[in-house]
Amino acid sequence: MDINSSYKYCEDIIKKHSKSFYKAFSLLPKEKSNAIYAVYGFCRLCDDSIDEYNDINMLEDLEAELEMFFSGNVPDKPIWIALSDVLKKYEIQKEPFFDLIYGQKLDYSFKEFLSQQQLMEYCYYVAGTVGLIILPILATKNHKLLREPAIKLGKAMQLTNILRDIGEDFDNGRVYLPTELLEKYNYSHDDLYKKIINENFINLWEHEAKLAEELYNNSLDAISEFDDDSKYPVLIAAHIYREILNEVRKNSYDCLNKRNVVSTIRKNQIVLEVKKQLKNGDIK
Repeated sequence: MDINSSYKYCEDIIKKHSKSFYKAFSLLPKEKSNAIYAVYGFCRLCDDSIDEYNDINMLEDLEAELEMFFSGNVPDKPIWIALSDVLKKYEIQKEPFFDLIYGQKLDYSFKEFLSQQQLMEYCYYVAGTVGLIILPILATKNHKLLREPAIKLGKAMQLTNILRDIGEDFDNGRVYLPTELLEKYNYSHDDLYKKIINENFINLWEHEAKLAEELYNNSLDAISEFDDDSKYPVLIAAHIYREILNEVRKNSYDCLNKRNVVSTIRKNQIVLEVKKQLKNGDIK
């Protein structure tokens, strides 16, 4: 498969699986958007191996291909062909790729987190890593200075995922909320099983949501250091994802029985709001 077909293959994956990210990153110049699509394709392979198929062998095969890839033996598959081209253009390090696979291994052999610190370490492995991978694409000059903001943005998005999917994850045998917080807010697994949404649950949920929002704010404080052509897409991606938290609030915190999503109308509003803020100089 040639390079253009390989990038098109990756674009079709992100278009199918993440309309929000596609909406944001399709606004990048073509070379950069293609690079993001290729990275997303790899991330999708990681996620699906465990979340979709629960197949550790599939993940280990992917890890073996990753080893081959970084040793210079590029597998003859579209995602690897595209990624090989990306790594020729951007200073992307290999460690976050392997850390991401380690994060999926944590999901496969899932153990509940006792502490907030353990949860945040998990958020690094499954999402902060993605921030590090795409950072050199979005901040070609300053990426070495922006590691922490990139990791924080990834963690914010992963916390948002967790807060959106509490009910679905519980039904699949996973509780990502730390034991110490469940105890602090007097909310139990039995309450989750009964899908009880009470004051204790709301306070627990808001504890994590406010941490996520703090991470969003801290990461976006560094937006001025991103490439000019990347600021708009990064802001759109972050604000659309952050809006999921408000959708849960609007739905009376019911993330136990339904999946809360940001409507197309609201996404379009966010795009216009960010554009206006940039135009008015509210965001540097």
